[in-house]
Amino acid sequence: MIKKLFSKLHSTEVRKEAEYQIEFTGDINKTVESINNIVGESDDIIQRDFLIGKRIRATLFFVDGLCDSDSIEEDIIRPLIYFTDPERYDEKEFLPYLQNEVITLSELKIETSLEKAMLPFLSGETMLIIDGLKELILFETRRFNERSIAEPESEVVVRGPRDGFVESLHTNILQIRRRIRDPNLTVQFGTLGRRAKSDIAIVYIKGVANEKFIDEIRYRVSCINNDNVMETGTLEQFIEDNVLSVFPQMSRTERPDKIVGALMNGNVVTFHDGSPFALMAPVMLHMLFRSPEDYYDRWQIGSLIRVLRYFAALIAIFLPAIYIAMVSFHQGMIPTTLAISIAASREGVPFPAFIEAIIMEVTIELLREAGVRLPRAVGQTIGIVGGLVIGDAAVRAGIVSPVMVIVVALTAIASFAIPAYNISIAFRVVRFIMMLSAAVFGLYGLVMVYIFINIHLVGLRSLGAYYTAPFAPYQFGDWLDLLIRAPISVLTKRSTELKPRDQQKKGL
Repeated sequence: MIKKLFSKLHSTEVRKEAEYQIEFTGDINKTVESINNIVGESDDIIQRDFLIGKRIRATLFFVDGLCDSDSIEEDIIRPLIYFTDPERYDEKEFLPYLQNEVITLSELKIETSLEKAMLPFLSGETMLIIDGLKELILFETRRFNERSIAEPESEVVVRGPRDGFVESLHTNILQIRRRIRDPNLTVQFGTLGRRAKSDIAIVYIKGVANEKFIDEIRYRVSCINNDNVMETGTLEQFIEDNVLSVFPQMSRTERPDKIVGALMNGNVVTFHDGSPFALMAPVMLHMLFRSPEDYYDRWQIGSLIRVLRYFAALIAIFLPAIYIAMVSFHQGMIPTTLAISIAASREGVPFPAFIEAIIMEVTIELLREAGVRLPRAVGQTIGIVGGLVIGDAAVRAGIVSPVMVIVVALTAIASFAIPAYNISIAFRVVRFIMMLSAAVFGLYGLVMVYIFINIHLVGLRSLGAYYTAPFAPYQFGDWLDLLIRAPISVLTKRSTELKPRDQQKKGL
């Protein structure tokens, strides 16, 4: 049996899409044979033969597990079997009568091509072939087991909604529809992957989003030629402007309220079936420092927290590099008392400041990655206990100085204060580059790398929009929602760089 199955697998040829282009002749035997030639080797493809009104032959095909078997039995098979006197209707009247009088399912459609019917069929719809008809019927009988809606774990907020996206595309779209009851909210479905053919949806508000960005997203998605696009992270890499940049050119989120805010501002959002993350584009660098709760609290509180995030970003990028440069090259710039304290703490440490920092930074990254991969309770324990034990042991062993432990701890805490995980990772990469340049050239190298990064950011685009706007190009009107968050009553205009068709957020 094993040898037989093995030889069968190796003798199976890849089916080309041209094989789906079958014209229906009305002969049910030929049609069923053609379908079996395409999917007949799959054991989860169920074929059900029966008679309509005990006279006309019919065959149902559906994918086991993707379809609601109870609905198939009660709403399709049972009414057709008990259909009385089917032969008194001619071919033109038969299908309309079945649709309007016999079948109780609300969603069904007629297809004349197997090529067009194959994708819905493999997505969970039920296919019905009737002897003598040159068309087949597709019934909406999909049933998926999905995760219940819960609070997003990657974007926790103190104040705000507690629901998040799940892996079901239609459930995610419903969460947006529930919040935006505007008839201009437009949802366009499509498929990705030459073989996987996974579902995606492009969502925008007509009359707000700029047509240029909508057309650009459509064009880039249509140009993807790959067997499988598994997740929005993979989709992002296919359609981003600069694949060599470490900085994210699209924003991703699990929060419906954040997506609603983006749609209202004129962004275009992309969903992928099987992923709980949605992509927003175009995105500017400052948008990655925003959190939904900035707008739920009073403007003074939201502004203070936002300024703290920018300060945390500076610490996460520059603090270890500044320490290395000061200790290694520019001791004269350190106040005398502090310099003596640092020198005393480093007495007996066998490594230069750069190697010391690399050891601690790599250790922190290992602890962070281990905490993510382990079970939640164990991961939190590893992160806290591991950091305390390893840091204390390293200081006692004389491998690192206590000041370096403080610097690395502050850097790690600051990186956690940034709300967007993808920009936080980018800053971690930049931090190592800064540390290397500071170890070689001191503050001069640090400033030089900072200038190169700014040059890169100014030239970076997101769907063609300027990544550093409204800093460069300078747009004063957008500064009301930049470093600080002005009162809601003042924020009456959408971002200039998004070029929205409707600039005003409220009626004049």
